[in-house]
Amino acid sequence: MRFLAFVLAALTVLIQYPLWFGKGGWLRVAELEREVQKQHDRNAALAARNAALDAEVRDLKQGLDAVEELARFELGMVRKDEVFFQVVEPHPAEKR
Repeated sequence: MRFLAFVLAALTVLIQYPLWFGKGGWLRVAELEREVQKQHDRNAALAARNAALDAEVRDLKQGLDAVEELARFELGMVRKDEVFFQVVEPHPAEKR
């Protein structure tokens, strides 16, 4: 009788093996769900980045304010009727 119980227990374990460790087992499914969640997070971050870039492109196409702002801050340009003043702070070692 013990032998029969051992055989049945061994068969039960053998039947359960593919469920836990097989190609479509619970562990593989959990791993794939984690990968899918990571990909969803990456996609959300990229979608936000794309939305920001799209807004910037639309702003550049529609108005001159964005172009002027880029010219002023990135290229250091000023208008013809403006006077440019540059204030230079003394180095901390030079202060007395």
